[in-house]
Amino acid sequence: MHGRQDFLDFPAAFGGPVLRPGDGGYSDARAIFNARKIEDTPALIARAADEADVLTAVRYAADTGNALAVRSGGHGIDGSVMPHGGLVLDVSQLKRTELDQQTGVARLGAGVLLGEMDQFLNDYGLVVPAGTVSTTGVAGLTLGGGIGFNTRRYGATVDSLLACDVVTTDGRRVRASAQENADLFWALRGGGGNFGVVTAFEFQAHPIPSTVAAGFIVFDLDQADEVMTQLSDHMPTAPRELGVICAIAHCPPLPGVAADSVGELMVLLAIVYSGPEDHTDAVVGGLSGLGRPNVTAVQRVPWPTANSMLDALAPYGRRAHSAGGYLSKLTSPAIRIAVAHAEISPKPTAPPAPSAVQEIWAAGGAFSDDFAEDSAALSREGARWFWEAAAFWDDPADDHRLMSWIDALRTEIRPQLQSNCYVNLSVDQGPEWRRGIWGSADKYRRLVEAKTKWDPHNMLRANKNIEPVTVGAAN
Repeated sequence: MHGRQDFLDFPAAFGGPVLRPGDGGYSDARAIFNARKIEDTPALIARAADEADVLTAVRYAADTGNALAVRSGGHGIDGSVMPHGGLVLDVSQLKRTELDQQTGVARLGAGVLLGEMDQFLNDYGLVVPAGTVSTTGVAGLTLGGGIGFNTRRYGATVDSLLACDVVTTDGRRVRASAQENADLFWALRGGGGNFGVVTAFEFQAHPIPSTVAAGFIVFDLDQADEVMTQLSDHMPTAPRELGVICAIAHCPPLPGVAADSVGELMVLLAIVYSGPEDHTDAVVGGLSGLGRPNVTAVQRVPWPTANSMLDALAPYGRRAHSAGGYLSKLTSPAIRIAVAHAEISPKPTAPPAPSAVQEIWAAGGAFSDDFAEDSAALSREGARWFWEAAAFWDDPADDHRLMSWIDALRTEIRPQLQSNCYVNLSVDQGPEWRRGIWGSADKYRRLVEAKTKWDPHNMLRANKNIEPVTVGAAN
């Protein structure tokens, strides 16, 4: 079979909008997080209204030998869900949210965004551990693994995943869980969108207080080494209810930050503490005591508010580039590299939003200690810290300047990083990198076996791709 390029025979039975370049609504459907890919123009975007539409689109792609890109939140940093000239299945309208209040099992459609999930579950005093930017799609986040402020308390997102409804690449509906199609379920928990089109997720939700302590502690950059070294010693014994991201960036306007400090390079501890309220002062004080903060702006807010406070650091619809990886230790060389590159980081191109950010996330806790390396495709062995560098800008003329900063930083810090990685933490760095990010050679072999079984023609390759043993006729 040979892939078609015009898609003029796309099935009339598809119930949702079918959009081509020039159609009303196409530009909005085309928009994704990383505007650096805006020049790529899919030939057709099919926006599914229900699972039946997903089946129709997948069966069409299978019958015609076409690759199929799947778009949910559109937040993937690679922007691969909108391939030029390609066929896109948009599942962003699959917004079902259900909760069994007796068991705490939540069922969410593949189009639900993180902020929507947080708000829905918060009404019941519950949470699923997930990411930190409210516009992120639950689907892409989960299939990559999922990390955020509750990771130290409850593990990765996939550690709370109970089951998935999947449309397979040969056009069948199946359920994947520990009891049904266990090989597929294992691969979906961290292997990305390589194996099938997930239309719904079932999660075990967990308790969250009505309010959490959240905000920022801000230090001058000349305290970076002191603060980060002490943070490395502090976090292994910190309460699991404490989530901390140490960011180095040109400071955005925050409550209590002096006007002349906005836009200056600072070290910012973004914190969320969901433990007992009467322990809050001690927990926040322990972090403030890592240095001499010029601002401590932490207050009690509902969880959805806390988990959207980083939205300004990762705005939707700008040009973007990133790199990331795991650190087993927050070592002095890693700190020195991070600070040195911060000092030469590009100034904001759209003040007050920063253009260049480094984030070092504290892992450990449940993520590292409660779940076995082989329990899911997501690799976590040795991962005590996550390092990420990201850049955001608007003018294509700035592409080289911002991307070069990321790439040079990644090259220098790479010897400090482990070969395994959280797949959503970085742009794709090529086949050799992909062979390492899921951990051992045995784990990668299992992923290839799952890919070969569930997507033998590599229909789903608009992702950080795991190639099947024999690629079929898809083009």
